[in-house]
Amino acid sequence: MSRQRRGNELGVLLLLYELGNAGFTHIPPATLGAVAGQALLYSGYIPVSWERWEVCLSAESVLYKKDYKRLLLSAIEHGDDMHLYYNMISLLWKGRGLETRLFGSKNFALFLILASVLCSATYVGLAFALFRLLNDYSYLKTCAIGFSGVLFTLKTLTSSRDAELNENGRQSFMGGYVRVPLRYAAWAELILIHILVPGSSFLGHLSGILVGMAYIYTPLGNMIDRLLQTITGEPVYRWAYIRGYT
Repeated sequence: MSRQRRGNELGVLLLLYELGNAGFTHIPPATLGAVAGQALLYSGYIPVSWERWEVCLSAESVLYKKDYKRLLLSAIEHGDDMHLYYNMISLLWKGRGLETRLFGSKNFALFLILASVLCSATYVGLAFALFRLLNDYSYLKTCAIGFSGVLFTLKTLTSSRDAELNENGRQSFMGGYVRVPLRYAAWAELILIHILVPGSSFLGHLSGILVGMAYIYTPLGNMIDRLLQTITGEPVYRWAYIRGYT
């Protein structure tokens, strides 16, 4: 049975408006494809056999029920139209810079898929660790959905790059009342969203930051770059100076 078509809700219409303002021809293909694909999936124009909350991510579903498809599908589903709108606008602006200046379109498309799985796996690991530490089974049952974890990975990448280019640079939050060094901008956003947006997935966002830091500061980044190059034939080399490779 295919999911019910939701049509063009307000968030979808706002997203179309923003895409039109940005100019479809000025959005690189992998970013545009990721935004359009998730919007069409949410609206029901892409036929699938599941409803969105049937693939939400929980440690219980992955570890005990072996439902591994949730590691990817949970990232591309969204709870409501405004959740989709804000996430896709964030992807639009982060993706444009990373795709055109750092990865290239083929590598960026694959990186988004890989980052989705890595963020989900990290979320499951954190939830299980909290369950064992606090003996609270609710951490295993809590179900998350959406692309926010990957967005925090992209945020970590862009903030770290900007910090390397401008050591004294700062990012403003809350209308300029809060200004933090670029290197810590993702952490500040993590805390602010947790405070200002009740119900947001703190573990999901934290997972995205941890994946981004692992990509930049550990050999995992070099492994990912080599994997992408093996698949696409195109190198990823512009992050080498941040990770300490030559």
